[in-house]
Order: sequence, then structure tokens, then C-alpha cells
Amino acid sequence: QVQLVESGGGLVQPGGSLRLSCVASVRTFTVYNMAWFRQAPGKDREFVAAISRTGGVTPFADSVKGRSGISRDYGKTLYLEIDRLNVEDTATYYCAADDRAIETPSRVASDYDYWGQGAQVTVSS
Repeated sequence: QVQLVESGGGLVQPGGSLRLSCVASVRTFTVYNMAWFRQAPGKDREFVAAISRTGGVTPFADSVKGRSGISRDYGKTLYLEIDRLNVEDTATYYCAADDRAIETPSRVASDYDYWGQGAQVTVSS
């Protein structure tokens, strides 16, 4: 059973930064490609960023490219950082895990079998 728990959300001012964490309760963290998705009220869940099992492949959505980073450590934690936040970044952020043995992590939510409960991020002055 895979359990994912996000933390680090909250209220952030426009122009600020956020750092989210996702702790995975798994036997072997490195068998999973990991990703962050987000969902704003009334909108579909959208891809934000992903990282391969080895950490060598990190695709980003165009909406956050150039102002975000994703990383993972041997403590079974996944991280997401986004700088220069704007109101369009307001959403519930979810981490997800995919145990397929593929080199490039998917950008498609339905490819991920395991999800966290979500962390709310609100960008507002």
C-alpha cells in the first residue's frame, strides 16, 4: 500500500514562493516516477511537474517552467518549489506516484495510481 502525504501549503502573497513536500510511505521509493498535479476550483486537474525514478528526467508544465523546481531524496520525500507566484497558481496541489518502469514520467493524471490528499495553496494579497 502506497501512502502519500503532502505538506507546505498555505497563503502566499503574489510574487512569493512556495515549497511543498510529499512523504511517501513505500518500501522502495526509487521504483516510482513521481509527479505534482494541481486543481483549481471549477477546473480539471492539471500537470505541474514530474521526476523520474533516478531523478534524471524532470518535465515541467509550460505554466511553471523557468520558475519551478522538483526534486526527490532518499528520505522518500518529493519536493516542489515554485517562485514568482501569481493568483493563477492558486489550487490544491497533489503528489502522485506511478510504478510503471518507464524512463520519462507521464504528464497524464490517469497514469498515476497513487495520490496524496492534497495541499491547498492560495496566492492572494
